[in-house]
Amino acid sequence: MNSFFTNVLVAINGSESSILAAKYAIVLAKSYDCKLSAVYVVDTSSISQLALNKISTKEEGQEFEKSFQSDGEKYLNFVEDLAKAKGVQIEKEVRQGPVSSEILAAADDKKSDLIILGRWGKDLSARDNLFNTHREIITNAKCSVLYAKEPDIEQIYKMA
Repeated sequence: MNSFFTNVLVAINGSESSILAAKYAIVLAKSYDCKLSAVYVVDTSSISQLALNKISTKEEGQEFEKSFQSDGEKYLNFVEDLAKAKGVQIEKEVRQGPVSSEILAAADDKKSDLIILGRWGKDLSARDNLFNTHREIITNAKCSVLYAKEPDIEQIYKMA
């Protein structure tokens, strides 16, 4: 089968919506025989900003970075387990830097023709930051961007 999408990238941040986006990506990859990549970004720019604003020390920033790196690996391993359960191979990567820039760079590096993002949550401050990140990705992506809002993705994933 010739597929409209061949290389799909899903952005993972550990939120429930990014896990649902991963399930959406897994179903899409299985249905259309696409290559699938999952990327988690350790937002080192935000960690650096905390140190600049004297909210944390350099040492605390390094600890935050290690913790976020470990969290990213944990979330990506969980997504890998979800993919394996559906017979889908997935390439996973933890990157460091500004989130939108790294997602866009990963999409370019992997020659992605689709980026899948999860919806933002109810927490206003997190939502605003995520909204700005999503806006930058949507505006600057060289490929299509899908904002996964499928309300029945849990059921669709279970049936796939």
